Amino acid sequence: MKTVLIIDDEEKLRALLARILKSEGFDVLEAGDCKSGLKSVEINDIDVVLCDVKLPDGSGVDMVSKIKQKKSQVEVILLTAYGNITDGVQAMKNGAFDYIVKGDDNDKIIPLLHRAIEKVQLQKRVKELEKRVEDKFSFQSVIGKSKAIQQAIELAQRVAPNDTNVLLTGETGTGKEVFAQGIHQASQRSGKNFVALNCGAFGKDILESELFGYKQGAFTGANKDKKGLIEEANNGTLFLDEIGEMPLELQAKLLRVLETNEFIKLGDTKTTKSNFRLIAATNRDLKVESEEKRFRSDLYFRLNVFQIQLPPLRERVKDIEPLLQFFVNQFSAKMNKKTLTYSDEFLKKLETYKWVGNIRELKNVIERAVILSDDQLDIESLPFEIQQSEPAAKNGQLSAFSMESIEKLHIQKVLNYAKGNKAETARLLEIGIATLYRKLEEYNIH
Repeated sequence: MKTVLIIDDEEKLRALLARILKSEGFDVLEAGDCKSGLKSVEINDIDVVLCDVKLPDGSGVDMVSKIKQKKSQVEVILLTAYGNITDGVQAMKNGAFDYIVKGDDNDKIIPLLHRAIEKVQLQKRVKELEKRVEDKFSFQSVIGKSKAIQQAIELAQRVAPNDTNVLLTGETGTGKEVFAQGIHQASQRSGKNFVALNCGAFGKDILESELFGYKQGAFTGANKDKKGLIEEANNGTLFLDEIGEMPLELQAKLLRVLETNEFIKLGDTKTTKSNFRLIAATNRDLKVESEEKRFRSDLYFRLNVFQIQLPPLRERVKDIEPLLQFFVNQFSAKMNKKTLTYSDEFLKKLETYKWVGNIRELKNVIERAVILSDDQLDIESLPFEIQQSEPAAKNGQLSAFSMESIEKLHIQKVLNYAKGNKAETARLLEIGIATLYRKLEEYNIH
């Protein structure tokens, strides 16, 4: 039932109007002056206010702005005994839904109320959707209480309110886009566009047109003007995932945009301005990449103003169970199944597996397990390679026949060959320097 508040000092007229509205299915509240009317707005969940223009302690025209200040979603319809153009104009400027004359427009009140309530309901739905989006992309959506992930969240929360460029680093599947969305949502640009692009998904020419846009006729097939993502991100946030995959020629163009906030579309002769915040992400070590001339060092320094390293899942073992529960609930609901339980052995396998694909891989594994299970997730619902995986040996002792033992020995040999130079060791092993440091720590190599 929708609630209407009538503010009018004529008690008989107010009572008559209240009876009519109640017969139409509205819940009706009454007030005789501005003071009691505002109090009722404060303490009740009101949708629409029907307010007389002339009240004992003030003007209904002024009441519109006062009501809107207290509850902006409430719509106000003004009633007056005598039509006055000046009052009507001012009422609409103050935010009134409409302004009608008593007696002459009585037949308009009910249809007008229904239209006002439709607007209120639409505003409430929009607000609810905005809240859902905010919750989905806020840091509250990041699941995990481990020290590693909490440190990353704290850094992201600290940098979010600033306009500083952010570089998110970490392995594939660690949640870099989730963090980018969270930073955007917690920034002053949260109401504007969040535009994301995976730089590794396109070749040079397509990536350039996606980023910078083009004018009609710029190349074969360019039948009309197209905005690039840099322009779409104006006043918002541009998220460039896998930026380490961007060709060197485009890196130079991106650097110029970051320095000037200007760019030239393909086929155009004039510059276009765009004020955006850049968040970049990569699973490469851009410092090593720049030293090896595979990534521009000047762009690296531009990007690396504030770096956040996202931990791999194997370093967040205590977060695996809450992630498991979240995905089980999600996929059970999606597949119209009752929420499934899981065995201790199932959880143990997940906690001892290495998760090369991190959270993304875990999510896919849980979805598969939910499909295959009816009551409880057990080891048989896991992929074969996880079923057969062996937990890490205690005290760091490796079997002479294990792959880990062979890998440790090989890293030690290459490190000795490079005379302890870790950057050179990473280059020879063809892995990132961050990966090398993690493996040195894992295998206790000094």
